[in-house]
Amino acid sequence: MTNGINTCIGELLHIIPSQNELGENALWHPQHQAIYWIDIMRGQLHRYCVSSKEYDTFTLPHRIGSFSFLADSTNFDIIVAFEQGVALYHLGTQALHWVSQPEATVLGNRFNDGRTDRNGNFWAGTMVETQHYDGQYGHLYRIDSHQQCHKILDDILISNGLCWSPDGSIMYHADSERHCINQYHYDEKHHTLSDKTLFATTKTQVFPDGSTVDAQGYMWNAQWGDHSVVRYHPNGKIVEKLILPAVQPSSVAIGGPDLDWLIVTTSRVQLTQQQLIDYPLSGNVFIYQLHKVTGIVDTPCRLNAH
Repeated sequence: MTNGINTCIGELLHIIPSQNELGENALWHPQHQAIYWIDIMRGQLHRYCVSSKEYDTFTLPHRIGSFSFLADSTNFDIIVAFEQGVALYHLGTQALHWVSQPEATVLGNRFNDGRTDRNGNFWAGTMVETQHYDGQYGHLYRIDSHQQCHKILDDILISNGLCWSPDGSIMYHADSERHCINQYHYDEKHHTLSDKTLFATTKTQVFPDGSTVDAQGYMWNAQWGDHSVVRYHPNGKIVEKLILPAVQPSSVAIGGPDLDWLIVTTSRVQLTQQQLIDYPLSGNVFIYQLHKVTGIVDTPCRLNAH
């Protein structure tokens, strides 16, 4: 940011009037030339094709925390962190295959944010939605190419903000309830995390939510409760800040035909009647033009055939 003026975030190009309860997990699909995102509370996946302006909504069998596209879409086209576990799903046939339900017996926990790393492993974390006992926590899991589920991190309240540096060697992960974003060294060969470092913190009323990393290696984060999306330098300093006409920005992606659109989902959940009057665009998806910044297409989830 230079003298308080955004240097790379340009004009608002479009608002998709989705009116989501809890919009999340924006993803750009380059082959479909479409923006995908979810509404967690309604168990829906949304698709907006940028050329035809066609808008489709798919109602899924459970609430959904996150998803990624599959590299092989023969039988299933997405991997989904449903509230109770991870599954493969086909949007057309509605075929479903459970991969793992590691916390199905933990009352009050549900899956939340998830994403693929640069090698195509799907990661998803859980959150404590309703606490039923002291010491109740969520965890972060990795699904490997053999559909095996590995618990990677413990002691999480709200798992969020997963993303990786352009070369895949750094992983970012937020615990929203603790107002922190952590950074790890990620060994892609052995799938291990090390050198945990506090990357950034937010104020008490601000919660770090969904994230992405641009081609220049800067990390973008939707800041729930602060009307904003921020761009972090790799050293953790905020260099850009976008104020949105919505209280609860929830996820951010960089996509579009030239990979230079900033795509932001927002939420209406738990807003007061006055907030809904003051911010009637809450729950919509916002698309902004970026200047001299481009994104990285997310690696699809790669699973070996059984």
